[in-house]
Amino acid sequence: MKNDPIITKIEVHEFEWQLQDVGLDPAGVIPTYRPGDAYTRRGLALRLHTDVGVVGEYVGGSDLPHILKSLVGRNALERERIYRDIKLAGMGGMGTIDIALWDLAGKFYETPVYKLLGGYRTELPCYASTMNGADEGPLSTPESFADFAEQCLELGYPAFKIHPWPGGPIQRHVDVVHAVGQRVGDEMDLMLDPFCYYQTFGEALAVGGACDEEGFFWLEDPYADGGRAEFGHYKLREMIKTPLLQGEKTRGVELKTNLMLTKATDFVRGDPVPDGITATMKVAHVAEGLGLDVELHASGPAQRHLMAAIRNSNYYEVVWVHPDLPNTHPPIYKGDYADSLYAIDENGCVSVPQGPGLGVEYDWDWVMAHRVDGVEYTA
Repeated sequence: MKNDPIITKIEVHEFEWQLQDVGLDPAGVIPTYRPGDAYTRRGLALRLHTDVGVVGEYVGGSDLPHILKSLVGRNALERERIYRDIKLAGMGGMGTIDIALWDLAGKFYETPVYKLLGGYRTELPCYASTMNGADEGPLSTPESFADFAEQCLELGYPAFKIHPWPGGPIQRHVDVVHAVGQRVGDEMDLMLDPFCYYQTFGEALAVGGACDEEGFFWLEDPYADGGRAEFGHYKLREMIKTPLLQGEKTRGVELKTNLMLTKATDFVRGDPVPDGITATMKVAHVAEGLGLDVELHASGPAQRHLMAAIRNSNYYEVVWVHPDLPNTHPPIYKGDYADSLYAIDENGCVSVPQGPGLGVEYDWDWVMAHRVDGVEYTA
């Protein structure tokens, strides 16, 4: 019988990389397509070493718990206890450490994470989730969004999500809903995610009415409350037919449960990057108990393993795709793992990695070549 793995060393590496032809919107807030610009992004890489030689890894987080050092000497299989302790310390960095712990557990038991979580499927239907609307080039007009939706349909995507402009007239948002809906609405499920841009309830209502006319699958995070105004979203649900998707801006199972119980959302967002796999499975189970679906935010191996273990989930998000920028993710993987525009198969699906843990091999040479900071903790 194996001894439980005890954490003996923690490595943290911060790295940077540049996205070409990407810059900030005119307000200087949101990355968008800007030919000739270069946008510097920062990521986090974590390694958990144990006394049995198993190493848990996760590359892709952006935050770590301030109690990280105190995890040295802990039993790496006690994820629920560590989840509780990080939660008591304020939730910060929960996802990064929790995903690495699940990777470690999968490697320890020599099985993929999705099987540890229960296992439901291995092929995940995808939606193409666009980069934000721009002021020039592709995705700068309603018609160009419709063109890209048609391209994604031809590639095999069964669904398409619009991230519209982070500024400009609301009529342009209404127009893009109609342009995409009239072009491919009979052949794809369509979503709109204005990332909490709409400044008033009236603006959200106007765009929601357009989504109703085009039969959109969901309207996500509509207005500038940060997704927290439960009563406002309850009222919006009363006045439009398009289902709402909420929860990206709220952290943890309790706040997401509140969104469901106050009827502020129809679908609920699960996000392992800030919340972790442990908390996201809790959200999925609450949603299942209420007869609702959980939709996972963004792309990555943790999201794939979660969706593979969750029955009540519809689509995997292939995020931030663009006609001229098919891959906006850093090259952190060895092998053929990818979350780019062309990563889907002929059925519009991606598969779940079958190796132990998260089932991916990170390119640590690339990470270390782009390292800008880091720390190490030992006993």
